[in-house]
Amino acid sequence: MSTEIAAKLLIVDDEPEILDLLQFHLEYKGYQIERAQNGVEAIIKAKNFKPDLILLDVMMPQKDGLQTLKDLRTIPSLKDTAVIFLTALKDEYSEVKGLEIGADDYLSKPIKLESLSIRIYNLLQRKKQQHEEEQLIHRGDLLINKTQFTVFYKGQEIVLARKEFELLALLASQPGRVFLRNEILDKIWGSEVIVGDRTIDVHIRKIRQKSGLDWIVTVKGVGYKFVLQD
Repeated sequence: MSTEIAAKLLIVDDEPEILDLLQFHLEYKGYQIERAQNGVEAIIKAKNFKPDLILLDVMMPQKDGLQTLKDLRTIPSLKDTAVIFLTALKDEYSEVKGLEIGADDYLSKPIKLESLSIRIYNLLQRKKQQHEEEQLIHRGDLLINKTQFTVFYKGQEIVLARKEFELLALLASQPGRVFLRNEILDKIWGSEVIVGDRTIDVHIRKIRQKSGLDWIVTVKGVGYKFVLQD
């Protein structure tokens, strides 16, 4: 089976023979491979390599797989990275614990290479689909595409400037939730950018003017929320 998606895999195992075997097999399948022999090295390489999926051994020196995964999930760029645990352990506790802290799948050694390949492919496809769905916001007749930076309402495109788009997408991501002014400024403009206190108001006014609809409700003295109105 050959993969149709260009993906990067990080293999983490303290046994060089297993690393060699997995690297050879998965490079043959078309994946880009990086490898590490312990949890400490894995975290360093994961930050730089930014893998799409990590094969992570449970029993390793310096930092075992469970702790390594906990640490990886605290890194924003890696918190959603697909992870498959590889282990010689047969106890149910290790499997359940691994899944509880964020592993996506669990495979016991000795590893069946074709079975592993299928699991990797299916998991990457599932993650890809989830990512694509997350980039689309459907709210009634409103469609926001976060990848293409487009907004359509009842089939008609509403052209917004970049910050106007980001502001609408943020509020529409959680209808009914009140976003605080400081929270909006931080998420849209960033803490390092100094903008005026009325910046949000100006952008909201432009969104209302361009859409002809009052989706964004001002909660006086608190912030703003999105309410879909026909």
